[in-house]
Amino acid sequence: MTTLQVQSKKGPFAADQVGSLLRPQALKAARQQYKEGVISREQLRQIENEEIEKIVRKQKDVGLKAITDGEFRRSWWHLDFLENLVGVEGYEANAGYHFSGKTTSSHQVRVTGKIDFSDEHPFLVDFDFLNKLVGDSGDFIAKQTIPSPGMLGRYNYLDGSCYDDEAAYFHDLGQAYKKAIRAFYNHGCRYLQLDDTNWAYLCSQEKREEIRKDGRDPDHLARLCAQAINAALEDKPEDLTVTMHICRGNFASSWIFSGGYEPVAEILFGSVNVDGFFLEYDSERAGDFHPLRFVKRPDLKIVLGLITSKFPELEAKAAIQERIEEATKYVSLNQLALSPQCGFASTEEGNILTEEDQWNKLGLVVSIAEDIWNDAPATE
Repeated sequence: MTTLQVQSKKGPFAADQVGSLLRPQALKAARQQYKEGVISREQLRQIENEEIEKIVRKQKDVGLKAITDGEFRRSWWHLDFLENLVGVEGYEANAGYHFSGKTTSSHQVRVTGKIDFSDEHPFLVDFDFLNKLVGDSGDFIAKQTIPSPGMLGRYNYLDGSCYDDEAAYFHDLGQAYKKAIRAFYNHGCRYLQLDDTNWAYLCSQEKREEIRKDGRDPDHLARLCAQAINAALEDKPEDLTVTMHICRGNFASSWIFSGGYEPVAEILFGSVNVDGFFLEYDSERAGDFHPLRFVKRPDLKIVLGLITSKFPELEAKAAIQERIEEATKYVSLNQLALSPQCGFASTEEGNILTEEDQWNKLGLVVSIAEDIWNDAPATE
């Protein structure tokens, strides 16, 4: 296997981002033409390449150091990756995911066999392209985002697939992700993010009660997910940074869960061995900073998602600075960083704002970080 160039600077950075970006109209049109059979897969990929090249330059210009491909080759932030795992398939369900006032398309995934990761996973080639574009100057780093093991952890694994034991299921899930992390590393990745709405699901008192009514313990489920993530991180190379992003849903500027981090904080911040957390904190639905008292590791980075990606209005600098100061009651300033609470297009439809709004938001993140950390990444 050929290893491409390796980026040297480590995230998270004082000004960082979650990953997805609004799809340009040219890309949306091309994807529709591909679905209709007007253009070939190769022609679609060429258009994807061209649009990714543009947004890589734009991210650099706006002042970001962590550069993504905007998830431009995906329809969903998570399903495209999951359905390319061994033992998982995509299918059309009877209904989509129900958000506040909105419903997604019906595409979902299910477990059909023993879970594993193959070196033929298409995301590896996609990362190669991004990594080459970002370059090896050391000023920027290619950031790869994938859904966390927890995104399969709360699906029905006792559903007629080959698993009749949850311990065996979570074991295989952890080992599959361990292979995935090593594979991305071998392709030159040094900054990997696990995206996970499962922890927000476990923050919701309503959802926790539903779990209990099903005869299960939400804290037990949290511990199983933590174990799978930690198994995936075993023997992680020292020069690889792995973070986790947590949000409460992000589809067409809508949301799906509510509840602060308190129900999972001790397990999440005290036992999950990632290098940092990107935490949604742009609305009262995410609660206050008090759960951050469980952050005990001095090397654990907390990226505060205080800038919303859901709406175009720009936040006031002073208000964001005050909230960061409030968070320092629980976590030292040199462990903190700033980002939007989520990406701008968790699905290809995107949130309800313009590309100009998006870049203004990311520029605001950079500007505030420069003011607070004097342009020196707080987390290096």
